[in-house]
Amino acid sequence: MAVEATPVHPYLGAEISGVDLTRPVSADDFVQIEAALNRHAVLVFHDQPLSDDQQIAFSRHFGPLEIMPVYAGYKLRIRAEFADISNLDAEGQLLAQDSDRRMFNQGNQLWHTDSSFKYVPARCSLLSAREIPPEGGETEFADLRAAYDALPEETKRRLDGLVAEHSIFHSRRQTGFVNFTEEIRSRMPPVPQVIARRHPGSGRMTLYLAAHASHVVGWPIEEGRRLLEQLIDFATEPRFVYRHHWRVGDLVIWDDRCTMHRGRPYDDARQRRVLHRTTVSDEINSVERERRGTAA
Repeated sequence: MAVEATPVHPYLGAEISGVDLTRPVSADDFVQIEAALNRHAVLVFHDQPLSDDQQIAFSRHFGPLEIMPVYAGYKLRIRAEFADISNLDAEGQLLAQDSDRRMFNQGNQLWHTDSSFKYVPARCSLLSAREIPPEGGETEFADLRAAYDALPEETKRRLDGLVAEHSIFHSRRQTGFVNFTEEIRSRMPPVPQVIARRHPGSGRMTLYLAAHASHVVGWPIEEGRRLLEQLIDFATEPRFVYRHHWRVGDLVIWDDRCTMHRGRPYDDARQRRVLHRTTVSDEINSVERERRGTAA
């Protein structure tokens, strides 16, 4: 059966059929999957009951995986190749409402792009649904290419060459979390990211925005923050957003280079929500940036 992509939104998102990700993916099938990701930016695979090993094996087709830092000293529940998008502690019990990990995870409800606060940011992320609450907990995705296209020409010219500083500490301050380990504070200094850039997968211009973006380099702090807030508000207008309603067995892949996303609230004090995320480093494009001597 051929790999098929069925769009789910006018701008971004497609459901993918014709491939079983619990089995090794052929080179030909991966070429089609990668082409669909470059076009649609968000891919939804239903009925894919992946094990951790299977998810890792498929994710590595896209590139090297990030190893997840322990931001606040808590004990890991799953392997370090995964971001634990759950409300469970290391023993599989619901997180205490005042726990550091729960407080840190509140930042996932801000519009963000994975790992934009790292010198080598993310290429794409793959999120596998293992347990889903009966209501709430959706994930929303915004198409930053479509948003760029819709900007007035004057705004596009204004953005040309502008750089924003990104920091995990900035985004988490917005939700009141400050309990980072000293190791994390020393390992993750702020990094510069160009705001308007060309998406390498499609060749289209895109914005690169996130809650991690603190200010515009070289501008007065408050003026730069107003610009970033205005751009995020514009890019997340309903016309640019696809909302995914999870079901167990879904695998969703998104291109972090041209999208933002956020999790939506659910009753995390009483209902379990367990998703495992692998994150692929944008290592190849980082090497190219080094060659060119550019920041983004």
